[in-house]
Amino acid sequence: MDWAELRDVVLTALENMKAVDPVVLDVRGKTGITDVMVVASGNSGRHVKAIADRVVEDAKTYRMRPLGVEGEDSAEWVLVDLGDVVVHVMVPKMRDLYRLERIWGIEDAEEPASSAGELPG
Repeated sequence: MDWAELRDVVLTALENMKAVDPVVLDVRGKTGITDVMVVASGNSGRHVKAIADRVVEDAKTYRMRPLGVEGEDSAEWVLVDLGDVVVHVMVPKMRDLYRLERIWGIEDAEEPASSAGELPG
């Protein structure tokens, strides 16, 4: 599965779990860690964990096992590392504090992934 297909699996999982304001960040050429970061919020720690669990489940359905999952205990910020796609799911206060969209130099970070940040597939 290439990164574009994996990104689409992640976005579908986020949509199905009613994640808030998902944004796709194209970080190719900015880091060697991954090609794409997806940032989204959950309404509570429980919602964040449920969203991250769904991302993992859906990825496994396509035979993509996460390289790692971090932050499940506190569930304020859960990172799911799928290799070419890294997913950050946070409660709003953590997302506001860390502003990953701005750190990675994404100017139009306010628009959701469905209308902005779409990468050519």
